[in-house]
Amino acid sequence: MYGIADKFPHLPERISGLKELAYNLWWSWHPEGRALFKLLSRQGWHLSNHNPVMMINRMDRKSLEAASQDSHFLRHYDSVMARFESYMDVSRGWFPANVADPKSGTIAYFSAEYGLHHALPFYAGGLGFLAGDFLKESSDLGIPLVGVGFMYPQGYLRQMISLDGWQVGACEILDRENAPIHRVVDGEKNPLSVKVPVIDPPIHLEVWRVQVGKTALYLIDTSSEANDPWNRCISDRLYTGDLEQRLRQEIVLGIGGIRILQALGVRCTVLHLNEGHPAFAVLERIREKVEGGMNYRDASEEVRKTTVFTTHTPVPAGHDVFSFQLMDRYFGPYLPAADLSRDEFFRLGTNPSGADGFNMTAFAMRCAAYRNAVSKKHREVARKMWHPLWPDLAE
Repeated sequence: MYGIADKFPHLPERISGLKELAYNLWWSWHPEGRALFKLLSRQGWHLSNHNPVMMINRMDRKSLEAASQDSHFLRHYDSVMARFESYMDVSRGWFPANVADPKSGTIAYFSAEYGLHHALPFYAGGLGFLAGDFLKESSDLGIPLVGVGFMYPQGYLRQMISLDGWQVGACEILDRENAPIHRVVDGEKNPLSVKVPVIDPPIHLEVWRVQVGKTALYLIDTSSEANDPWNRCISDRLYTGDLEQRLRQEIVLGIGGIRILQALGVRCTVLHLNEGHPAFAVLERIREKVEGGMNYRDASEEVRKTTVFTTHTPVPAGHDVFSFQLMDRYFGPYLPAADLSRDEFFRLGTNPSGADGFNMTAFAMRCAAYRNAVSKKHREVARKMWHPLWPDLAE
């Protein structure tokens, strides 16, 4: 369950639709939505850095009451809300018109970062912006897709130049109360909590939701007080430099992300991995099928045929590689549940031409039947770069 019922208690009934609109990033790529908030309070829109949740939270009831009685504002409000409500009809769009009923299955899109709006600093660069645009375009087309990522309370960094000309990375803390994001709760209105058993003691994950048009994005948060301090900070920052903590982060994203979808009742029929960071989601899908009675060979083939992988990074140094010793420490107890031998697991992550260790991109490539680059030129580079994985095939 999730909801925004307790948000904006000072919002008059006549313009109460602003609540749903502010918490749906539809306005971030539809100019009429942004224009409506700007019309509500030009100064507030500027001072909130174009964040409608922060803007409305800061507005007093008197100003909102005045807007609810302003005929000029109400004409724009009614027009925009009509467009928004029409857009949110899940039966409309390219996918339901040309492919299938959106209820027939769900594509789970996993990414370590999403560039959606500066009110949600969960991104570092192109990988994140592509992921954010992917969610928006899926919404426009009516594709039944859900996103899974991290809710980084400390974000990544804000790049600044000091007075003496040096680059400075300032930490950008997320203000949860003033961001278009809300916590997912269970039937008793308690924060939804999901365990990741791979790490001992188990990590408790809480979940936040961002609505991106018709597309839901679920963000993982490890800051629960049920976790010890070392586990609590796993989701603090994007791309931590500590390799072991990075591995723990990727275990939580991949395995924890699949478990969260399961807890939410989302049946994942297709998995799309955006870069290698969330590739352990493949393992959890296999484990689920083995638990249901399949052997590893059949389960892995079924998962492979329904997995898509997109690679971005054109240089070897940009791909995560973890020592086999570290992988053994974390996955030793987990592999038997997936009916997977240690040697086969390590073989899947071995890059013959790269650094010694478990390569997340090599693992993702071998476990996906469909592999994308991000441009025609990148396709040429990627084919050459990863040719050693399939030496018997022509480049």
